Amino acid sequence: MNQPVLSADTVSYQYGGDAALDEVSLELVSGTFTALLGPNGAGKTTLISLICHLIETRQGSIRICGHDVRTAPIPALQQIGIVFQQPTLDLDLSVHQNLHYFAALRGMPRNKATRQINIEIERLEIGDIVNKTVRQLNGGHRRRVEIARALLHEPALLLLDEPTVGLDIPTRQQFVAYAHSLARERDVCVLWASHLIDEVDPGNDNLLILHQGKLCANGPADKVMREHSCDRLTDVYIKLTGERGS
Repeated sequence: MNQPVLSADTVSYQYGGDAALDEVSLELVSGTFTALLGPNGAGKTTLISLICHLIETRQGSIRICGHDVRTAPIPALQQIGIVFQQPTLDLDLSVHQNLHYFAALRGMPRNKATRQINIEIERLEIGDIVNKTVRQLNGGHRRRVEIARALLHEPALLLLDEPTVGLDIPTRQQFVAYAHSLARERDVCVLWASHLIDEVDPGNDNLLILHQGKLCANGPADKVMREHSCDRLTDVYIKLTGERGS
């Protein structure tokens, strides 16, 4: 069996005396799309922050491609691409400039960076906007640029934290479909954090549901539905969290 791309072993985290995560364990492998669902305050952002080493793991361990995030952060983080909930592009640089700047921060040689940028521009169909500043782009195009940036160094793990916030419905649907295609066609392990149940494909996706810091569902979405005798993911979500979701 292949080594997990992402594994967490009994990870707990507290803010003051309040538990944000309570003994969370999971394993994700390449070529899969995993939806991380939960209400606001469930612990999704805390988990993403721990995976990215934005905050340090205190209890339990997190490994990326076998590298412990706490004890070997550099090789671990080299395997991650991320799209944050809040946009992080430089608004006054062009698309090309943003991508080249990120590649330079990653230490990518100029020739390799140019080649990878051209590949992602073609895949994401953003060739007509590469010379525009980010400030000139709509929300959907900005998200495409961010995902292109996240994939430049060919990561094994792609993290997306509420990536469709603020997008209109057609753009959101396109973005969700593209993220699913990355898992299938490029063998990337995709972890998609959201509170929107309709972004999950119940026939193909893995499902994690966090509630009050506890992982109360973990497995293929269709299996989770069968285990809880539910015909819809919405019903599972309500049963486990007491909230209706979106």
